[in-house]
Amino acid sequence: MKKRVAIALTAICMAVVCLTGCQAVTKDYGGEMTVNLEPNQKLEEVTWKDNSLWYLTRPMTDEDVAETHLFQQQTDFGVFEGTVTIVESKE
Repeated sequence: MKKRVAIALTAICMAVVCLTGCQAVTKDYGGEMTVNLEPNQKLEEVTWKDNSLWYLTRPMTDEDVAETHLFQQQTDFGVFEGTVTIVESKE
């Protein structure tokens, strides 16, 4: 009985973590997450540092157009591949 409760609690905790779009979960186990940049910010660069997602932005100019970027992970066997969508907006 204790074993079933422990398994159920573990499954619930994993489901909650996966549904939150956590950066570490997206990177390590695949999945999708979306980052909405502050208005009038332009994405310059994006990378992982350990389990943290780092992105470099700059202020948009009048000529800049808001875009949506896909940051995709490709693994050797195609398992646990994650996708981060970064959305720019302009006011």
